[in-house]
Amino acid sequence: MQLIGKRIIVTGGARGIGNSVVCSYAMEGAHVASLDVLDDEGKIVAEEATQKGPGRVNYYHCDISSRDEVEKAFEMAVREMDGLDLLVNAAGVNRIIPPEDMSDHDMDLIYKVNVYGTFLTNQVAFKYLKKHGGKILNFASVAGMNPYPAGAHYSASKGAVASWTRSVAHEWGKYNITVNSLAPAIWTPMYDERRSLMSKAGLKAHDESYAKVIPIGGKLGDPEKDLAPVLVFLASEGSRFITGQIIPVDGGLVSTR
Repeated sequence: MQLIGKRIIVTGGARGIGNSVVCSYAMEGAHVASLDVLDDEGKIVAEEATQKGPGRVNYYHCDISSRDEVEKAFEMAVREMDGLDLLVNAAGVNRIIPPEDMSDHDMDLIYKVNVYGTFLTNQVAFKYLKKHGGKILNFASVAGMNPYPAGAHYSASKGAVASWTRSVAHEWGKYNITVNSLAPAIWTPMYDERRSLMSKAGLKAHDESYAKVIPIGGKLGDPEKDLAPVLVFLASEGSRFITGQIIPVDGGLVSTR
């Protein structure tokens, strides 16, 4: 149990990667505040993770694109946990739309959650971490480094997250705050939704393509087996000298330089 006594906020904790993060941190003994807009799912995850222990999870409703909601949720969570050591901003949205068909609304939605939400959660977390230091983990994506068909707006938003992360890591290092971003290639409900929109021929070609370009396993990784252990390490004291990095967890899909 590497995270006993750690106080952690995880956004997007109701589903997918965020769900796995919440559960893995609780299993490592942390006190976790799980934030999401999917209240029913979020509450169930929090209850089940707490029951499995030895950590504890509290759920809070929060739309990370709203400054008011972020400030209120963080205030309640920090008060309940008596402080904050780590923010994991895993919340994000995606829509599959060819670039020529994207509307202003489509772009606004992606940027409000993925980019503005990163800005807001990081800025509010900084307020609580400034005095004693801590860690922030954002979520970029391999889509922010590789071409992403029918997802140029998502790709652009994740590129922005990576750039933001590098910059604030430099700015906030003097406060002993590390800031890194994960670029995972992980099988999630969001990916299932993308697959459901493909034709049989398209899905076959997609899977054959991944089999060639992902050296380990030939497909996207598992949230609990492949990503959660990395996030546990990055939440631990062993990662204290790592900051400003884009950390791929992708089976070798992308080689960052």
